[in-house]
Order: sequence, then C-alpha cells, then structure tokens
Amino acid sequence: MDKIIIKDLEIFAYHGVLPEEKKQGQNFIVTAELYLDLRDAGMTDELDKTVNYAKVCEDISECMTEEKYDLIEAVAENIAGTILLEYEKIKEVHIIISKPEAPIDMAFDTVCVDITRRKHTAYLGLGSNLGDKEGYLDYAVDQLNKDEYIQVKSISSYIVTKPYGEVEQDDFLNGCVEIETLYTPTELLAVTSDIEQGAGRKRIVHWGPRTLDIDILL
Repeated sequence: MDKIIIKDLEIFAYHGVLPEEKKQGQNFIVTAELYLDLRDAGMTDELDKTVNYAKVCEDISECMTEEKYDLIEAVAENIAGTILLEYEKIKEVHIIISKPEAPIDMAFDTVCVDITRRKHTAYLGLGSNLGDKEGYLDYAVDQLNKDEYIQVKSISSYIVTKPYGEVEQDDFLNGCVEIETLYTPTELLAVTSDIEQGAGRKRIVHWGPRTLDIDILL
C-alpha cells in the first residue's frame, strides 16, 4: 500500500514516570507512516483524494500535549487511534516516538517506542430465539455502532433458521454484519460478550435458547 511519511516531528511535551518530567517537560520526536491508496490523488492532483498531512501533524501535536502520560507507549497508542479514527482513507499507521532526553544515566542516542496499528474488517453472526428477536438483533447493531472503535459497514437481512442440537427450543432469527474495527480479535470478543450480557444473555444450557448471540465469523 502507498504511504505518506511524516518524519522527525519535534514536539515539546510532559510525559514520563518521574515527577520532574511532567513538570519540566522535554523534547520528543515523532515519525508517522500513514498507509493509504494514493492512486486517485496522483492521477487527479486533488487534495480531497488524499489526507492533509499538515492537519495530521496538528493532530499528533494535540495528542502529545493535551495530556500527560507516564509511558510513551500510551502516547503512541493515543496517536495511532486518533489518526485511524479521524481519517477514513488511512488504513494503517506506523508510529515511532523517540525520547532523546530520557532519564538514563548512560551515554545513548535516544529511546523509541515503535508500534503499528491498522483497521480490521470483521464479520459477525447475530442470533436470537427468545423474546423480541428482531429487537435484540437491532440492539446488537446499535451497540456496535456506538463503540468508537467499531463502524458497521453493512447489515444483512434477517432470516429464520432451525435450532441446532438436541435442546428443544424456538427457531432463531439470524443476521450478519460487516464491521471495520481497531480492536484485536480478543478485544472484539470482550466487546461482543458485553453486548450479549447487556441483552440479558444467560449461559445456562449449552446450545440452548438465548436472547442474543454474537459470533465472530471471520
């Protein structure tokens, strides 16, 4: 994929575990690689086909200066999340934060944190066979959309399916959603489990009836 590189952006900020670091501040160096498709921008010479890297620099500066963090790991995570959420065209970011004035009593050049974060496409299966089935599926979609790290891209129609297994129970109403998310699979699983619990899901009988079931399909 194409990329825009913002290299060695100098920002004075107040991050560090030691009290004097948060009081006196120090210089940080940020490099950001922004992965996106630049073909249309190159062919048309139009700014709206790419991202304004001056605005990205302002966003990075705000992330660095609005709050004080103990760890530059946390600063890097905040910058990566902010860029991915703010810019639809950017699919992946590579962030390097250097701390050349770190409190190390030895000769050194700099200390860096280097992370890569990206948007993931995931497909979720939704199911319900208790109570207001359609209402529970709609609830799941609504809760997914309310999460800032998730964007619902498309929703299937709902279909009726027969239950699987030996437990006698009502037919299921099922659907599928496509989402774009910044979560890892494990983090996404925790989010979907919380949504299930919010719909009153009780895990009593294996393959038994449920108000809401959300499966990560892919």
